[in-house]
Order: sequence, then structure tokens, then C-alpha cells
Amino acid sequence: MKSKDIAIVGILLAIGAILRYFLAMLHTPLTPNMIIAFYCLAIILVRPRVYEALGIGIVAGLLSMLISSSIFPPANLISEPLGALSCFGLYALLSSRTKFAPTVTTFLATLVSGFSFAAVAIICVAATILSTFNGSLGAFVVVFVPIVVITAVFNAIIVQILYLPASRVLVRGSE
Repeated sequence: MKSKDIAIVGILLAIGAILRYFLAMLHTPLTPNMIIAFYCLAIILVRPRVYEALGIGIVAGLLSMLISSSIFPPANLISEPLGALSCFGLYALLSSRTKFAPTVTTFLATLVSGFSFAAVAIICVAATILSTFNGSLGAFVVVFVPIVVITAVFNAIIVQILYLPASRVLVRGSE
């Protein structure tokens, strides 16, 4: 990856982390993970190699873990790399097929990240989840699934809105 690409990825991850931090301070029941939206945008714009996309996901996982208010923050170390890899693969498949590839890619990558986070959390802190949701994993799923889907929709819209102007700026910068 060129140093320009590394700077773009770093700036986008920083923007996502700052937005996630401020949204977490609002203490709302739904805190969208803006880091996912911005690492998806970075992967879509920069088109890294697979191991570079994995590295982006690991950095995103570290950032998410540090500023998370979730039930098990270390799960981000697994869910974000999986989300980044799915973004990488899906965009490679969809980019030549539809102009909405950024939207679809981000939506699906957010689902991968969110549901893998839930799976890791259930495995690692099942006792806490069961005590929080009155002994029912079903209640956790009923609460968690809409949060992930709403976040996926929100992230997909953000990336689609930002993709065109960001790609134009990058084209101008390379001329």
C-alpha cells in the first residue's frame, strides 16, 4: 500500500473512531459503529490487498475495543477483521456489477461484523448475557438483531453518500 493510501485509511479510521466515541457518549440504546462504515469506505476507495484489508480490520478492532461500551469489547478483535475481509471480498465481487456496490458491500460487511461479534460475545460471556436478559439467549438475539440490521442500513447509506465525493477527490489528487 502506498503512503497516500495508508494516510487515507488512517484518516477514515480516525473519523470513524471519533464519531463512534461521541455517539457512545450520548448513552442511547443504539450506538452505531461508525468505524465499520469508515473502514468499509477505506477498503472500497483504496482497494488494498487481502492481508492489508485484514490489517485494516485489526486496527479497527483495536479502536472499537478501546472505545466500546458493549458487553464484551474484546470480541471486536474478531468481528472487525471478519467485517473488513468480507468487505474486501464482497466489493471485489460486486464493484463491476452494480453502482450500488458500496451500499451492498457495507451493509453485508456490517452484518458479518455485528453477528460475529454477537457469536463471540455469547460464547465468551454467556453467563453475563443470561443474567442480563433473564436467562434467555433468545431475548438477547431479539434485542441484538435489530440493532445490527439498523446499524447496517445506516452504515450503507453513509458509505454510499460519501463514496462519490471521496472517489472524486482521490482521482483529482492523483492527477
